[in-house]
Amino acid sequence: MSLIVIKCGGSILDRLTSDFFDSLKNLSVQGYQLIFVHGGGPEINDMLRLKSIESQFVQGLRKTDDRTLETAEMVLSGQSNRKLAALLQENGFNALGVNGPDGILHGDFVDKDRLGYVGRIDHVSAELLQLLLENGYLPVLTPLAKTKDGQKLNVNADYAAAAVALALNADQCLFVTDVEGIKAEGALIDRLEDEKAAAYIQDGTISGGMIPKVESALAAIRQGVKSVRIISGVKPFYTGGAWSGTQINCKERTMA
Repeated sequence: MSLIVIKCGGSILDRLTSDFFDSLKNLSVQGYQLIFVHGGGPEINDMLRLKSIESQFVQGLRKTDDRTLETAEMVLSGQSNRKLAALLQENGFNALGVNGPDGILHGDFVDKDRLGYVGRIDHVSAELLQLLLENGYLPVLTPLAKTKDGQKLNVNADYAAAAVALALNADQCLFVTDVEGIKAEGALIDRLEDEKAAAYIQDGTISGGMIPKVESALAAIRQGVKSVRIISGVKPFYTGGAWSGTQINCKERTMA
């Protein structure tokens, strides 16, 4: 059975529409299994403000000290994960919330001096996720990891989704956002080659929070993910076998 890994941004969790869930149902009817990896940025920001903790970002990644990590885990595991799992359950999916550090996502520091407890994924326990899929569950995964020494790490959800997609040899990796896809000069781009995407990052066409999404897409396709697409959570993205959003391709693979 085919597998799709879906990353759902925190900014879109409260705005997911029936059109989005209808597209998910269409995928299920077509025989696709689904895994979600979610963010929680806005809720984390709100909680940090309540605690009078300053939010700092370095190239789109949240600088994470002890208090920020504690807050992020509380929000991701206790709020965002439960919210998304409940929405999926309400729409007929057998969703199960799973915390990344609980034996699923294993990682190491990106740059402890500059970013603190920000991690990258070194290993995904694919067999555990496959076991859930085989038993009819839709895993909903937090983007948190644990080092060999037991230190928990905050991982950018886009990067976590790409790592899961690679580990499970997913057919597609979808990044769900509050926009339709990547735009250039006001027009939505249907397909974008990796070299052009990199150029758009350099010239500022792609900026802010879209950078980690595109960089994750580039990393994923170059390492073997079959298809990467940035889609909207408020409009249909899969209807009658037709996809919408921006698909990012590897130029070498396209030429081949």
